[in-house]
Amino acid sequence: MSSVRRICVFCGSSMGFSPVYAEAAAALGKLLAQRGIGLVYGGASVGTMGAVADAALAAGGEVIGVIPEALSSVEIAHAGLTELHVVPDMHQRKAKMAALSDGFLALPGGAGTLEELFEVWTWAQLGLHAKPIGLVDVAGYYSGLVSFADHMVTEGFLGAGYRDLLLVDADASTLLDQFTEYTPPAPPKWD
Repeated sequence: MSSVRRICVFCGSSMGFSPVYAEAAAALGKLLAQRGIGLVYGGASVGTMGAVADAALAAGGEVIGVIPEALSSVEIAHAGLTELHVVPDMHQRKAKMAALSDGFLALPGGAGTLEELFEVWTWAQLGLHAKPIGLVDVAGYYSGLVSFADHMVTEGFLGAGYRDLLLVDADASTLLDQFTEYTPPAPPKWD
């Protein structure tokens, strides 16, 4: 992938208990803007979602939010974005974010973050997209998930090549470098 114009970032509507999570979200937002990469995210002004968006905006970056109607008041839709798409439901939110993005990064987050991550990982496994997927492993947050993914391979429920679709690093800059040189795997073969 020679050109990464926009990255979808999955993250939380909460900040987490450690300030390191908000700091990592803000650092990622600033980094994307500095690299001229637009941010696509869940559209909220709260939690690490708000932190990544605010930092990208403060650094002069493009920020596109996508939020379902039902969550626009709960997650408090961000009013200062470059673009805000209000969609009918979560399915359309994820589809819109995926369509607008050239790759996906997951910051620490809760069940919603994992659900979004697993869906794009599954889509890649099925050959529905060929975009890179990365985990920003802040303070080892994703180490248990990475171990479990390796366990799925060991137990025969996930091919090693599909496990390798998840790029993992604590440094978002390293992941973005990997994104620019990403070569998607060959399309799956079904026997």
